[in-house]
This record gives sequence, C-alpha cells and structure tokens, in this order.
Amino acid sequence: MNLITEKSNIKSKNIDKKSVIEVLEIINDEDKQVAYAVEKELPKIAKAVEKIIESFKIGGRLIYIGAGTSGRLGILDASECPPTFSSDKDQVIGIIAGGREAVTEAIEGAEDDLTAGKKDLQNIGLTERDTLVGITANGNTPYVLGAIEYGNAIGATTIGLSNNEKSKLIQIANISITPIVGPEVITGSTRLKAGTAQKMVLNMLSTASMIGIGKVYNNLMVDLNPSNVKLMDRAKRIIMEATGIEESKAIEYLKLSKNKPKIAIVMIETGSSYEEAVNLLEKHNGFIYKAMDKYD
Repeated sequence: MNLITEKSNIKSKNIDKKSVIEVLEIINDEDKQVAYAVEKELPKIAKAVEKIIESFKIGGRLIYIGAGTSGRLGILDASECPPTFSSDKDQVIGIIAGGREAVTEAIEGAEDDLTAGKKDLQNIGLTERDTLVGITANGNTPYVLGAIEYGNAIGATTIGLSNNEKSKLIQIANISITPIVGPEVITGSTRLKAGTAQKMVLNMLSTASMIGIGKVYNNLMVDLNPSNVKLMDRAKRIIMEATGIEESKAIEYLKLSKNKPKIAIVMIETGSSYEEAVNLLEKHNGFIYKAMDKYD
C-alpha cells in the first residue's frame, strides 16, 4: 500500500551521518510543516467540534479510540479534561488497543484485531448520543476501523483522524480530518510529525468543545479543579483577573464558592449568594457572560 506516512523522506537522508545540531535542525524544519497541515483541515475540525458539542448537550460523550501512539494521545487528551475543565471523568474517554497496559508497553498484534475495537466500545456502552473519534496515522488500522464501523452501526457520530489521503478510515467515518504531514524524519516513525498533528487536532477538539459548553470565560480556565497548591493559586489569579478584585477578596470568595472559580466570579459580579450563583449558571448552561447579562 502506497502510504505517505511510510515513505522515505529525502530531506533526512544520511541523518545518521549528521552532527547533533544538524539532526535537530532537520527535525525542527519538518515539524514546522505540521501546523500548516492542520490549518488546511480547520473546516472539518469545526464540523467535528459542532458534533461533539451536540453530544455533550444531550448527555453524550467524546470517545477517542486508537492503537499505539494514536491511542496514547487520545488517553492523554481525555485525562487532561477533568483537571482543566472540571468535566466528569466519563465525559471524555480514551481507549487504546490492548488495554491500559498498552499505554506504557507495546502490545504486539492488538491493533490488528478487527473485532476488539467493537468489544471495547460495547464495554463502555457506546450509544447514538456519543461522538467517536478513531485515531490512526495510516488510516487503515483494523482495530480502529472495526470501532468506527460499530459506531456507524449504532448511530454514533464518527470522526476519523489520520494522516494519509487514501485510506479506509476516510471512506467510512462521518467526518474525516486528515492533516497530511508527509514522510517522517525516521521512515515510518509516525510518533513524530503524524503524532504531533494528531495532538494538535485533539487539543482543538476537546478545548473548542469545552468552550462551546461554557467551560471558559473570556480566555480564562474558570472551571478548573483547584486540587493542589499550584491550582489553588491559579484559581485565585483567575478570579482576580476576571473581576479586578484584590487578592484577599479573591481568596475569600474562593472559599465562599467552595473552591469553584466560576461560581466565585458570578457571586462577585452579580452580588449573588452561592446558591443564587449556582442557579444562574444552571439556568444559562454554565456560561458566565450569559448569567451576568440576565441577572436582575
């Protein structure tokens, strides 16, 4: 199969004979292409985000599924959502071929099982309300293809994220996101440019979707979970920036809001109690600016 991700890169020929700085310059030059490749896919990424937001609004989930590096990237993105946005741990889920053991160790042959992806999705109760993102650099990984086919069969929204123009994934996914980054510096090592492109797209999918359900105010991470000293300090600074109050007041309102920066901001800006702020946010689907605009 003629896959661009598996081709030899003429720009890195004889890389084993280069100095360290020359090796780094080659890698860096190749990485510069990734953002432009992702840029070309923005319209498709936007469609995917719209579908994810729709899923969230009806109680559905965002589910990433992949093998190897692609699977690990999905798990990484999913694991960052609860601390960043205080999302439920089951709202964004990452699944990898071979199970959790495959996060740190290569499970040979796991990605070649066409039925395993379906079984893994059945184990989490995939429904038509969910959005399923299949991630595979070459676009032909049986584990991912089987998962996407199952997603289609039950009516879930399916999104394919890959790095080859001619692949089976493109043919079967409802929405195909395909940043073409070209041959890798080390032939076939798709943890490099392909992996970087996938990481960028996953960042966009989760971040833009969380913004779309009110998890951000201005550009502030107001729904973070301040679970340690660093995050408590960040929460305080977010409250100060959002409202213009002094540090002592920010600390006071953080306590009054039960360590919920979003609630603290609404309390400060509207003069409401904790309960009133909670009700305002619930009424306006978590959007701070809407809660404040509608406040009497």
